[in-house]
Amino acid sequence: MNDRAGRRRARRLAIGTAVVLALAGMNGPWLYRFSTEKYHQYQINKPEYKAANGKWEIIDFPEEYRQNTIHAALLRTGKVLLVAGSGNNQDNFDAKKFDTRIWDPVKGTIKKVPTPADLFCTGHTQLANGNLLIAGGTKRYEKLQGDVTKAGGLMIVHNENPDEPITLPAGTRFTGKENGKTFVSKDPVLVPRAKKVFDKATGRFLRNDPGLGRIYVEAQKRGQKYETGTQDNYKVQGLNGADAKNTYGIAQKLALDKKDFQGIRDAFEFDPVAEKYIKVDPMKEARWYPTLTTLSDGKILSVSGLDDIGQLVPGKNEVFDPKTKKWAYTGKVRQFPTYPALFLMQNGKVFYSGSNAGYGPDDVGREPGVWDVDTNKFTKIPGLSDPKLMETSGTVLLPPAQDEKYMVVGGGGVGESKESSEKTRIVDLKDADPSFEDGPSLEKGTRYPNASILPDDNVLISGGSEDYRGRGDSNIFQAHLYDTEKNELKRVADPLVGRNYHSGSILLPDGRLMFFGSDSLYGDQANTKPGTFEQRIEIYTPPYLYGDGDRPSLSGGPQTIERGGTGTFTSSSASSVKKVRLIRPSAATHVTDVDQRSIALDFKASGDKLTVTVPKNRNLVQAGWYMLFVTDGKGTPSKAQWVKVP
Repeated sequence: MNDRAGRRRARRLAIGTAVVLALAGMNGPWLYRFSTEKYHQYQINKPEYKAANGKWEIIDFPEEYRQNTIHAALLRTGKVLLVAGSGNNQDNFDAKKFDTRIWDPVKGTIKKVPTPADLFCTGHTQLANGNLLIAGGTKRYEKLQGDVTKAGGLMIVHNENPDEPITLPAGTRFTGKENGKTFVSKDPVLVPRAKKVFDKATGRFLRNDPGLGRIYVEAQKRGQKYETGTQDNYKVQGLNGADAKNTYGIAQKLALDKKDFQGIRDAFEFDPVAEKYIKVDPMKEARWYPTLTTLSDGKILSVSGLDDIGQLVPGKNEVFDPKTKKWAYTGKVRQFPTYPALFLMQNGKVFYSGSNAGYGPDDVGREPGVWDVDTNKFTKIPGLSDPKLMETSGTVLLPPAQDEKYMVVGGGGVGESKESSEKTRIVDLKDADPSFEDGPSLEKGTRYPNASILPDDNVLISGGSEDYRGRGDSNIFQAHLYDTEKNELKRVADPLVGRNYHSGSILLPDGRLMFFGSDSLYGDQANTKPGTFEQRIEIYTPPYLYGDGDRPSLSGGPQTIERGGTGTFTSSSASSVKKVRLIRPSAATHVTDVDQRSIALDFKASGDKLTVTVPKNRNLVQAGWYMLFVTDGKGTPSKAQWVKVP
């Protein structure tokens, strides 16, 4: 190269560098972000990265099918039920616009389903027949202080007549004997008859204990002057004679205070084949934020929730009999915060982890323990770290379910607390004297974590936020795989969408995970911009589906296997199978999924045949439909076969 050519080349390089530097000066952040994002996409799509960390992708439904999904359940058809109800949207509630969708993750189709009531913040669980039981929901949205225009609150109606109950219609007026102010009931109320009390020794009549009914009342007119500050007795207008004498109301303060959500008594079964809701007997109590848990006898326990006047149901628990489709009180009183995490144990008792979704006193029913529902005995379990930070924590029965180990993940302070915990806590209920011990910690304090069981016995822990409802732009874009054998957390690919309040996750029959929902209170770090509901569905494909070679095959076999019975399936990979798992389909909401459990099955391989044996314990293997997965020595699972355990 001669000197002149060298100088021209140097000048061109200098000019080019100057142009790049000038552009960088004007657009440096954009260029940096562009190049960084492209490099990031290149990195996370490399085969070796996906094989180690998995991959996330967004499923964006057509606009007409989008909704604010609050609840989701995997149906025995392999489709996913997505329930919004009014979707935490008062305009939808006022317009009676209640939504449900069914999504087929294989075909990619989605359809709308008529929704008979506001199933926003309902409870649900899988039934033995494959239907989903849904109970409770929303009767009225909350009103914050400042938005309440009419003084109101709880009226306790007394009936001193031992012979007859009395029904008061909606619109009944109650006038205070001391304050002279009149309040009107919003709903009808049935007040049971009084109970005669006798001396046990002599049989002599002592008194009548009045029957009690609870009803929400409001002032007739708006304004502060209609508030009351003290307890008063109230005369029931429109009653005559003995009814007027025997029936009266007692209320504490009736004011312009914040009014909480109110629940409904409605209950339905969702039929996954007909793809419709079927109304069943309503609950005895209205409930908003209840938990439904299957008991040893196959009946469904309904616990907690806010009632039809917006107060925590006072420990009055009830059971649903799937045979008669009727509800009945348990006859025992035990109170929990709303959406308590309650799991059926192998001995027929119920484990309460302490996880819950919120409403309730901070000193009642929050300690973890083992509950004998029949006797109402509750045995507390010690050792829980961050015990005051259990609200919005997640709980998962670690696989395999036979080990009866539970993990509690994250959590936060009561109410709108800024506090959150990075702890995981593990308890072994097979221990003669169980006590919580800390597991590996997350990097950040985490409210609303989703914990999802995988067929290879790992658990994916994903999402959440550091603050209440993602406040302060605090969503956590992290996911970890928990190794149950090593008791270790491993960071994997980061989710693309933030998930906090009103989010959940579902294991699909193909071994992937589906994530839904998120309801940030604010949309910015300064908490000045209202948040928007996250309507996008996200899919996580775990690392085990990016390994070398084909996944194990599984086909044929019986559709029904009795407890203690066997079933023989065809698998070209039979000789390489290392684990067989029976996984109950999820029904998730508000970081609460008491249905998911993974049961280890004994198995024998012979040629291309695999014979599996279902355990005998009915508390371990509850009646219903399950996904049957086989996993090879590399940890790769098959697609699931659906099996019914009667």
